Formats: sequence, C-alpha cells, structure tokens
Amino acid sequence: MSNSIEGTVGAAVGLQQANMMQEKDNLLLRKVLDNQANTIMSLVNSVPSAPQLANGGMVGTLLHVTA
Repeated sequence: MSNSIEGTVGAAVGLQQANMMQEKDNLLLRKVLDNQANTIMSLVNSVPSAPQLANGGMVGTLLHVTA
C-alpha cells in the first residue's frame, strides 16, 4: 500500500513541477510576443503617412494617359 501512496505523491509532485515549468514558459512566451508587438508597432508608426496630392497648380492635378 505504501508503494501506491508514494507513487501517487510522486506523480502529484511531478505534475506540480511540470505545471510550474509550463507557467514559466508561458510567461516567457507572453513577454516575447509583447516585445515583438511593440517592435512592430514602432515600425508601423515610423512609416510616414502617404504624401498628399496637389490640389491646385499645373503639376500633379491632372492625369493624362494614352494607351
């Protein structure tokens, strides 16, 4: 009987350790993903907005296309 109790306790301790390692890995993954998201957002924000089209004048207001 003591073998089954020791086995059960050993299995419970092993599961607790595995759970702790999984939580640690999840925390590390979350930090990495947050860091990547911040890097991507800084890159997206660094791209200048699209240039504005001309509203008046001779250049950039008319488009002449011939095929």
